[in-house]
Amino acid sequence: MAGQIFSAIIAIVVGVGGCVAYFWGANKALDLIFPARGVSGGTAINNLRRQGMIRPWLFIGPAMIILVVYLLYPVVQTLYLSFHDRAGQNFVGVDNYAWAFGDREFRNSILNNFLWLLVVPAACTFLGLVIAVLTDRIWWGTIAKSLIFLPLAISFVGASVIWKFIYEYRGEGQTQIGLLNAIVQGLGGDPQVWISLPFWNNFFLMVILIWIQTGFAMVILSAALRGIPDETIEAAVIDGASGFQIFWKIMIPQIWGTIAVVWTTITILVLKVFDIVLTMTNGQWNSQVLANLMFDWMFRGGGDFGRGATIAIVIMIAVLPIMVWNIRQANKETGGH
Repeated sequence: MAGQIFSAIIAIVVGVGGCVAYFWGANKALDLIFPARGVSGGTAINNLRRQGMIRPWLFIGPAMIILVVYLLYPVVQTLYLSFHDRAGQNFVGVDNYAWAFGDREFRNSILNNFLWLLVVPAACTFLGLVIAVLTDRIWWGTIAKSLIFLPLAISFVGASVIWKFIYEYRGEGQTQIGLLNAIVQGLGGDPQVWISLPFWNNFFLMVILIWIQTGFAMVILSAALRGIPDETIEAAVIDGASGFQIFWKIMIPQIWGTIAVVWTTITILVLKVFDIVLTMTNGQWNSQVLANLMFDWMFRGGGDFGRGATIAIVIMIAVLPIMVWNIRQANKETGGH
């Protein structure tokens, strides 16, 4: 344990120190190559112009290289593997794609992902918006926001472990230590194995992601609400508008762009959801999703790189239009800058 902590500290120091050293060194080298001091006026102006052209590329250059190496190359390699066999050696054409759309588990995963897409983004955005509005009206709103935002700091696996204790089931005659079953038993009901209930177990898993992401939606939407001019609200109050009318007809239209961005951001996250399903059910009891199915085919059962890569490509194709729309919406919000 101590060795791992030491390694983590070294990695942070080396990583941060390396970045600082690079940016300082690159800036210093640029000043030496194109000096703006100790030279004639015309030369100084030209050197300053050259520095202005080169310096941004020095700063974003490493990031662009990392993007190419860690994003572009994996996409090309994954696409390549999707047209090859399980070992990634023999070309099989579109056989993997034909298998995918003919496979019952793959189709079930798509249906489950679609169910997650219908529920999670809508629930997170709605709850985040309602909480953002209500907490602005109470004196302890900052404390409430902090508590609601706190789950976002927990990893998906950590959150799943927490909720596993909430959904925990003990056999008949045993004391129920799971919070939900303890409540049900206390009310005279029968304890259930919640995460194995067909169809409904998907919703119990969704609750975990909603619990995590509501804080994110709340913070973004709260900032957007604070950007609404007070004059607009005051004018609506003077005109006799009710609180609901102000919320629905004044606030919502003015922050609609932010709501859409939050919605689509959570949608992208839902399409990639993996940790929660892996930790809670591992895709059993008809709770499988595409990302976990991809992991199963890629790394389990002997590994099938072709089928695993095919599922990864399907996920990427599903995410891509939403990302493009999200970027365009963000550009529109910032005036194209």
